[in-house]
Amino acid sequence: MRSFLILAALSALPQCQGDETVRAYGAGDKTWRLVELNGAPFEGRATLTFPEAGQIAGEAPCNAYSATMTVPYPWFDAGPIAVTRRACPDLAAEATFLKALEGASISDVLGDTLILSDDAGPTLVFKAAD
Repeated sequence: MRSFLILAALSALPQCQGDETVRAYGAGDKTWRLVELNGAPFEGRATLTFPEAGQIAGEAPCNAYSATMTVPYPWFDAGPIAVTRRACPDLAAEATFLKALEGASISDVLGDTLILSDDAGPTLVFKAAD
């Protein structure tokens, strides 16, 4: 009987776990607009959203993208990123953005600012869209 109770308690644990990603710590329910990339102002259009637990999505300068994101806050791990394949003049900016997004490993939500960093420091700075 004791073994059964332990097994029942352990099987219930996954049901108790909530979303521990950056989405649950202030990033969810917002559209984040990229304002800085690798220390320079970003003039193009790129967004990041957290549509549901374990997912990210957004618009890169040319294409839509999505990925899984299941690591707990403050860690960030977007990968692998699925991207549509439309051609446009901003493909170089898009490649730089997606590379930085893939390389991000830490997230920090500070009010209406979302900062994604790699081992060297901040690489992407987003502001909540109005």
